[in-house]
Amino acid sequence: MSKIVVFGAGGRAGRQAVAEARRRGHAVTAVVRDPGRHQGLAAGGARVEAGDVTDVATVTALAAGHDAAIHAAAVYGDGSDPDAFFPGAARSLVTGLPRAGVRRLVAIGLSALLPGADGTRVVDAPGFPAGFRAFCLAHEAGFTVVRDEGDALDWVYVSPAGDFDHEGGRTGGYEVRTRTDPAARISYADFALSLLDEAVTPRHHREHLIVT
Repeated sequence: MSKIVVFGAGGRAGRQAVAEARRRGHAVTAVVRDPGRHQGLAAGGARVEAGDVTDVATVTALAAGHDAAIHAAAVYGDGSDPDAFFPGAARSLVTGLPRAGVRRLVAIGLSALLPGADGTRVVDAPGFPAGFRAFCLAHEAGFTVVRDEGDALDWVYVSPAGDFDHEGGRTGGYEVRTRTDPAARISYADFALSLLDEAVTPRHHREHLIVT
């Protein structure tokens, strides 16, 4: 049994990561902003803690004693500041996790930051929505911090090859792709399989992994 801390456990990907970890019998600390809104996580057997992933002291304290961390936290819309959040969370993790003795970090990413079939990054392609492009670039700023400053971590950045199937269920499988595919879809439950596989039995190291 492993001990896994999930930051951003209240989101769709985070909830499924917690559920998959519990399904496999792992001990889970689910970190959310407001535990009162996520009582279902505790009902599933996770230890639920309030925490801010952008705060180094919080990350260090909550990650202590765990074998791996999953970073599923994100902000979007509603007056949020992705430009501050994603680099701030990344710096907190690359500092706090090593202090807590945690080396493995599995972070959720965006395949739009990778080249499409024509070699152009999806986010840079003509017609890519301007509002979402800003969000993607903020996400990239966080990834850059992990890549450039995370020498003490064994990290992997995991993205769906295309997008999520928001209504899809758990099929119990996924595949690793070498290129993005805008038409590809994966359910949150199947995406969680890849997160847990990489957290517990790592096969990919310091790379951007895409799955579907």
